Amino acid sequence: MWPDRRLCDILGIDHPIIQAPMAGSATPALAAAVSNAGGLGSLGCAEMAADALAAQVAKLRAGTNRPFNLNFFAHPAPRTALPAFTRTRERLLPWYRRLGLAEPAAAATPRGPGFDEERLALLLSLKPKVVSFHFGVPDQASCAALRAAGLVVMSTATTVAEARALEEARIDVVIAQGWEAGGHRGSHAPRAPADGVGTLALVPQIVDAVSLPVVAAGGIGDGRGIAAAFALGACGVQIGTGFLSCPEAATDPVRRAMLRDAAETDTMMTDAFSGRAARAVRSAYALDMERTRIDLPDFPSLYDLSEPLLQSTNPKEASFLLYGQAARLNRELPAAELVARYVEEADAVFAKLRDA
Repeated sequence: MWPDRRLCDILGIDHPIIQAPMAGSATPALAAAVSNAGGLGSLGCAEMAADALAAQVAKLRAGTNRPFNLNFFAHPAPRTALPAFTRTRERLLPWYRRLGLAEPAAAATPRGPGFDEERLALLLSLKPKVVSFHFGVPDQASCAALRAAGLVVMSTATTVAEARALEEARIDVVIAQGWEAGGHRGSHAPRAPADGVGTLALVPQIVDAVSLPVVAAGGIGDGRGIAAAFALGACGVQIGTGFLSCPEAATDPVRRAMLRDAAETDTMMTDAFSGRAARAVRSAYALDMERTRIDLPDFPSLYDLSEPLLQSTNPKEASFLLYGQAARLNRELPAAELVARYVEEADAVFAKLRDA
C-alpha cells in the first residue's frame, strides 16, 4: 500500500512508521511492540549509563527479533567555565525562593560530549539494526565505523542546510523535524526557541535539497498526517507524542492526564530548562524566562540549575512536560493496535485520493 517503500527496504520493516526515541518515555516494551507490529521501535539512550543501556537492549531483544533503533545525542562537551552559568544562577534565584528551594548550584557539573569513543564501542558491541542521532552527527571516524559495521544511520535536520550537512556526512536517512514536534528540537547548533520551521514547509524543501530518503516528523498524529507526509515527498514518518498515551510508554501520570484533555495550544518552545529549544507544556517559569532572555549555559549544563525547579507540584508553575502540537489526536491504545490504526487510516486516505 505504501507509495514509496525506500524506508521499509532500508530499515527492513513492513510499515514506514518510526516511534520516536523519547528518552525517559520510550521503554523496551514500547519499542518491541512497535517493531513487532511492523514499524521501527526506538530507545532514547542519550542519558543512559553503559550498564543500563546494555540491560535495556537485552530487554528489547527479549521482546522482539525485528529491527530497532538506538538514539544518541551528538552535542559537543559543554563549556563549564562560563559567565553564563553565574548570570543564569542569579536570574533563577527568585524562582528558587518562590518555590522554597535551597540555594542553586554554584558551578556546572563537568560533562562530556553526547557521543564519545566509549559509547561508540558499546554501540558496535550491541549492533542494533539502526542508530539515530539528534543535534547533528558524530565525527567522521565514528560515522565510518558505524557504516563499516553495517548499521543504518539516521539523523535529524531542522533546516535545509542541516540536511545537506547530513548528506555530506554520508548518513543513510534524514529525519526532517518540524517546529510542531514535542521534545528537543534536533538543531545542529542551539537556536532561539522561536527560530523554527514547520513540517509542512520543511519536508518538501529538504526532499528537493538532498538525494537521501527523508522521514517527516512533527505534528503527525494520525493516518491523514502520514499520507500528507508522503504527498510532501517523504518516504516515512516519525511519531513521538502519539505513542505517549500507549500503556507501554513510561509517560508520567501528570503528563498522561494532560494528554487526555490536550489542546494544540498547550505547549511552547523553550530553552529555559536544558539550554536547547524543546517543546513542552507552558509554565510560568518558561514564560518568564522567555520574556527576558539571557545567554544560557551550554546544553546540558543548565539542568544543574533548572532540575530543582521541577520539584514544584504545580505543572503550570514550573515543569518540563514534553509533547507536541498534535496531542489532541492521541489515542489510548496498546502500541501494536496504534500502529495498525495508523496503517489503516493512511491506507484509507491513499485509497480516497486514488479514487478522487
